[in-house]
Amino acid sequence: MSRQLYEFPGGLKFETFKEITATIPAIQHPLPNRIILPVRQHIGIPSVPTVRKGEHVLKGQPIAEADGYVSIPLHASTSGTVIDIGDYPVPHAGEHEATCIVIEPDGKDEWFDIQPTDDYLTVDPKQLQEIIRSCGITGLGGAGFPAHVKLNEGVVNIVDTLIINGVECEPFITCDDRLIQEKAHYVVSGTRMIRHAVQAKHCVIAVEDDMPKAYEALANWIDDDIELIKVPKRYPAGGEKQLIQTLTGKEVPSGGLAIHIGIVMHNVATAAAVYRAVTRGEPLISRYVTIAGEVETPRNLQVLLGTSVNDCLKACGYEHNDEHMIILGGPMMGMHIRNPDIPIIKTTNCILVKKLEPAATELPCIQCGDCYNACPIKLMPQELYRNAKTDNFAETQQYHIFDCIECGCCSYVCPSNIPLVQYFRYAKSQIAAEERRRDGADLARKRFLEHNKREQAKIEAKRPSRPVIETSSNPSMDEKRNYIEGAVSRTLKKRSKTKKILDKRNSD
Repeated sequence: MSRQLYEFPGGLKFETFKEITATIPAIQHPLPNRIILPVRQHIGIPSVPTVRKGEHVLKGQPIAEADGYVSIPLHASTSGTVIDIGDYPVPHAGEHEATCIVIEPDGKDEWFDIQPTDDYLTVDPKQLQEIIRSCGITGLGGAGFPAHVKLNEGVVNIVDTLIINGVECEPFITCDDRLIQEKAHYVVSGTRMIRHAVQAKHCVIAVEDDMPKAYEALANWIDDDIELIKVPKRYPAGGEKQLIQTLTGKEVPSGGLAIHIGIVMHNVATAAAVYRAVTRGEPLISRYVTIAGEVETPRNLQVLLGTSVNDCLKACGYEHNDEHMIILGGPMMGMHIRNPDIPIIKTTNCILVKKLEPAATELPCIQCGDCYNACPIKLMPQELYRNAKTDNFAETQQYHIFDCIECGCCSYVCPSNIPLVQYFRYAKSQIAAEERRRDGADLARKRFLEHNKREQAKIEAKRPSRPVIETSSNPSMDEKRNYIEGAVSRTLKKRSKTKKILDKRNSD
């Protein structure tokens, strides 16, 4: 019995330009002259370097440790010498520099002592989760959420359905398609391992209906324990909320997570990485990357993490020039970069080269509603834009700005050429900065009050002790009144006695 499919709102249908890279086998990128590994490779807290400059490391060796729960370790992509630990340009919309570990390869590609797990079905799900974490696996299909955090949801919550996402809906990107065609066994086996880790009742692998070779490759390895589903080609069908709605008819609540409706989702590349980690003990040190657009030979590469974008482009016959722009990711959600020497990281799925064209003139909003009709979340982009443009950030939150997945559908259909997503990202960044400032101020205030309390306690400790007047723990009003009257009477008597003594002295 085939699974019933549902439609999500909005979305777009357009040419995908995938024919070339989806049909050409991926090739192994040669070992680069230098590996640059940022310690921040995912959402959450960056890892902390555990190696020193001048130290020799082996391929797969941990070189930075996790720093908290939402953090994972980092491993050397090849053997060689650590030649620097410092700030280098990294993939970031703001062209930022961040802490990186730089390795000069020795050419031997010699492996660290890694250990496989013999039979994952006999391993406790919690232990399997820790194995996956220790191998530095993060989500390879989106923002890069540490995989073990989602896996832990299956330990503390009941998971009804595990969805493995192989839907590549954005134009040009085919890295998951090629991975499935070439390593379907990794994907299916890794899926079963993730299912054991989260103890899911049901399991689905989904691909788009324009991925026939990938579908066929998976079908050769799947049994009755996994459903293999084709979903209609439509952007952004591969978004987490959109795919969940397509496969189950359920909607993830505003501000909520998939686990709140009993669902966990991982990418097909993540599943393949889990297979390597469990069966070989191999950490995440490489990935498939699509090189597409204005390059001589568009194709997919198997790339060691830390290889530069420039090296990948040269491998496909492209030399960077001022007539082109480079985008990390696809044309809809990708990030424009100016420096091609930045490294490939765990979340880099595509390098797209496009001709540089002058930006279209931004015109006033005409309230046509096209953006609302295209939005797959059913937000009100025109209201979000109006408030973001005037820095009315509180109002943007009322319109659920953080539910925006930045798919770019609204910007794509806007007849006024308004870069709506840029305004939304700006508003989100300002809100986040204000929250960090407020949290910092609250922490500073708390520390100031605690400091004053400690200083006051020191002063009190130095004061001489006073006699304690014993009274009832809850004296009545009459007792209080009698105590006061007695004290006044004693004071008056003492004054009267003193006056008599002074009068007598004066008379003498």
